[in-house]
Amino acid sequence: MSAIIAPSLLASDFANLQSEIEMINNSSADWFHIDIMDGVFVPNISFGMPVLKAIKKHAKKPLDVHLMIVDPDRYIETFSKLGAATLTVHYEACTHLHRTLQSIKTKGMKAGVALNPHTPVHLLTDLINDIDLVCIMSVNPGFGGQSFIKKTYDKVEALASIIKKHQATTQIEIDGGVTDQNAQALIASGAHVLVAGSYVFGAENPEANIRALKK
Repeated sequence: MSAIIAPSLLASDFANLQSEIEMINNSSADWFHIDIMDGVFVPNISFGMPVLKAIKKHAKKPLDVHLMIVDPDRYIETFSKLGAATLTVHYEACTHLHRTLQSIKTKGMKAGVALNPHTPVHLLTDLINDIDLVCIMSVNPGFGGQSFIKKTYDKVEALASIIKKHQATTQIEIDGGVTDQNAQALIASGAHVLVAGSYVFGAENPEANIRALKK
């Protein structure tokens, strides 16, 4: 079974954002992956609410919103109103993760948890049945175009084992350094969703590269 492909708009041409969105609409991609960064949790600032509102206006596929911010609870309702289908928060940013996940679901969104490269997957064991999606960061978060961390394969396999053991329906998402060179190995390890930024938007033929990830 082919993976869900979620091109990351962080790597798109911001000056031509509408045309980039329309390209994804017309491609075989499944979701839009949107990184929200605050310059505190990660050393970069990306999209804010007005840009997300504009993206939603043109996007015809679900918005997979990844919050790389401190105190994400303050904005759960806001992102719900802006049309996020999935809202992912970082394990490292949430003191009361169970409460945060319940708040996301109460607002009608799927609840995701992201893990930085140094964070082990076993920390999610007790909550796995409350999590719709786990985003494993396969690069250090904050900037696009980084190299894939190969330890990711082991983390995916370990997480897949936890999900199976607890009979959960959690999807595993990989974010960072995804290309046609590692996509099939990630899927074989247990990944369901592949986020691709530079590999898609840096290509001469982005739609062909999306299709390559689907094979």
